[in-house]
Amino acid sequence: MAEMIFGSTGVWYMIGALLVFFMQCGFAMVETGFTRAKNAGNIIMKNLMDFCIGTVVFSLLGFGLMMSENYIAGFIGVPNLTMFTDWASFDWNSFVFQLVFCATAATIVSGSMAERTKFSAYCVYSAVISLVVYPIEAGWVWNGQGWLAQLGCIDFAGSIVIHMVGGISALVGAIILGPRIGKYGKNGKVNAIPGHSITLGALGVFILWFAWYGFNGAAAEDGSRLGQILLTTTIAPAVATVTCMLFTWIKNGKPDVSMCLNASLAGLVAVTAGCADVDAIGSAIIGIVSGILVVVAVEFVDIKLKIDDPVGAFSVHGVNGMWGGLAVGLFATGNGQDGITGLFYGGGFAQLGKQALGILCVASWTIVCMIIVFTIIKKTIGLRVTKEEEMKGLDICEHGLVSAYADFMPIGVGTASLDETFDVEGNVPVTKAVPVQLAGKYDMATDGTKITKIDILLKQSKLEALKEEMDKLGITGMTVSQVLGCGAQKGKAEYYRGVAIESNLLPKMKVEIVVCKVPVKAVVDAAVKALYTGHIGDGKIFIYDVEDVVKVRTGETGYDAMQDIE
Repeated sequence: MAEMIFGSTGVWYMIGALLVFFMQCGFAMVETGFTRAKNAGNIIMKNLMDFCIGTVVFSLLGFGLMMSENYIAGFIGVPNLTMFTDWASFDWNSFVFQLVFCATAATIVSGSMAERTKFSAYCVYSAVISLVVYPIEAGWVWNGQGWLAQLGCIDFAGSIVIHMVGGISALVGAIILGPRIGKYGKNGKVNAIPGHSITLGALGVFILWFAWYGFNGAAAEDGSRLGQILLTTTIAPAVATVTCMLFTWIKNGKPDVSMCLNASLAGLVAVTAGCADVDAIGSAIIGIVSGILVVVAVEFVDIKLKIDDPVGAFSVHGVNGMWGGLAVGLFATGNGQDGITGLFYGGGFAQLGKQALGILCVASWTIVCMIIVFTIIKKTIGLRVTKEEEMKGLDICEHGLVSAYADFMPIGVGTASLDETFDVEGNVPVTKAVPVQLAGKYDMATDGTKITKIDILLKQSKLEALKEEMDKLGITGMTVSQVLGCGAQKGKAEYYRGVAIESNLLPKMKVEIVVCKVPVKAVVDAAVKALYTGHIGDGKIFIYDVEDVVKVRTGETGYDAMQDIE
């Protein structure tokens, strides 16, 4: 029974692979949420295509380079295409499992290069990662004949092989590509570009965390090992997130939401290499370091190095992938699935040295390969979209998608053609409509009535009180809108991913009232009565003279246009 469930031919092994595939959804949601709405469709398309393109190239060449039994000098496999020539005896379990992991490495790169990369360029470099870059270095560690596997370098589920490689590739790409327009000022100032939906980002993190139980646990050899792996895979990200919350709370005065989401992923990345070999204490320490390391790395890359990485891909995956690889050599208990012992459990520096060597060699391979790949793309088909395309958004320019959110399409653009007309129930026919005549610049209302517009800016909590006071005056017509604004004090500076947002815009309500019969002073006095607390932020009242009012339906002007009684 155990053989049917566990091992490389067991049911759980394949279920784990399916959970790893589900991570594509998580990565798509994180990247979409942490970037702007005008690029949401482009990001979804990229996360879809890196798996689809990866499947094609990994089938043709990548899997053979990685897992071939004919392995040359511990460095590279010789593709034999047995998937196509020997269907009956082909190792399908291994192929499916390695394929979904390969796709994960490729999709990490997307986030750091988001919002300014040509879609065609993305397709090319994603294909190259799945075709050559990932399969060769992964074979060193995960093919039993690979030279790092023979040496004893351990990466149980991919902190080094997958996450570090994806993070380093992301960093190289972001450097060669350059920052988004407006990210860095000419004087060196760093500008925050907040993502459009923290909700989507959080959904992505929850999906990734759930799917990570398959990512780390699929290769468990039995139920006991699986329980250990799931425990360490839970402790590390939980501790990392709590640590990050406290760290940013102390540092910035408030806990940073997006950074805590990154910290959850950082803890998962770091524990991935040693999840089958560390205990609860080791995984907790791994999480503590990850929770601080991700914040320091994000701010260092963004503020000091001025490398634009919208989702923190290098800090989450690259930096914490390295940390996770080293952590195996520090916290392996000797009682884990791989039977290795780390420095802090009496194993000396031997395993730590093997881990460091593996990290150095895989990182060097990735850096050299990706510099070549990105440079060739930049010199040939081009890596970056034009300034005009970047400003408009990649959805419309790269995919002809007006908006990924249909309800927020620009006015005048919809699913119908522009010359199409509609009969809406209740509309007055054009032949019966009263023509409207405008006299141009008015000196006063046509009937001589003085009309005044009053704009009131107020706290959201005071809207109902204001409406009650206006009702008492007999004013029922008003326009209410939600706005963002700040007074001369600017408010207290807030932070987004460690970058100060100096112009602190706060949510307010704006109420617009036009009066001609009710005295303006009465309206002002009533508004002050409803809004006054004596504290900064009570609001402001603006008073304007109105030249005239025209009722569209009847053509009436002035006082008559203000009356809604039929």
